[in-house]
Amino acid sequence: MRQPIIAGNWKMHMGRVEQAVSFARQIRQALNEVEGVDRVLCPPFTVLTAVAEAMQHTQIALAAQTMHWEEMGAHTGEISPVMLSELCDYVILGHSERRATGSTAETDQSINLKVHAAFAHGLTPIICVGENLEQNEAGETHAFVGGQVRAAFDGLTTEQALRCVVAYEPIWAIGTGKAATPTDANRTIGLTVRGAIAESFGEEVAQTVRVQYGGSVNVDNIASFMAMPEVDGALVGGASLKPDFVELVRRGAGASIG
Repeated sequence: MRQPIIAGNWKMHMGRVEQAVSFARQIRQALNEVEGVDRVLCPPFTVLTAVAEAMQHTQIALAAQTMHWEEMGAHTGEISPVMLSELCDYVILGHSERRATGSTAETDQSINLKVHAAFAHGLTPIICVGENLEQNEAGETHAFVGGQVRAAFDGLTTEQALRCVVAYEPIWAIGTGKAATPTDANRTIGLTVRGAIAESFGEEVAQTVRVQYGGSVNVDNIASFMAMPEVDGALVGGASLKPDFVELVRRGAGASIG
């Protein structure tokens, strides 16, 4: 059995310490009481320390929203894995919003470097993959997403591959209110994501790696995604900024066990 994992990506919200800590304290107890699912909060860098302190003595983990692959150096404005290793358990890598940021866009190659750096510093990567609407409509999802997965996992040991979390996020469904159907997500995760992992690491590893769905996930549709056999959780955006994120996690946990 794969332990489900639901992560709330705050993106560039809750950036003031007082606001972030107040919200964290508001949901802390109820979120900590949800069983059967790993719970992860992904605050902005500016409030990571404060939220980490607010989440002490709970089972709620934290994730950074990205990082550089170098430990230190002349990389103005970047965050290194060394800076995160004492604050976080996870780090999001390759989110579509960062893959498409002009001249600083993350590539498959840079994401692979970051995956290796994460493991070198005790961080578990949440690797985001996903196609845009044009690719989806052209029938290119399998080739494109499979390529992203293979590139991210390149050079990993079997033990490292087993620890990875993958988040399948069709770009056309992020923040648009238009989610892929649970059946579509289940098929892409099973056929494409797990298929690509199996090519390099075998079917047993592919069936052990946890794969989330992300893209307009909310309290009303989480159960339908979590009921799919290939879906092991969700990477949640806007819906993680509201107190009913706790209810979303409850419903997700209930659907995954039921």
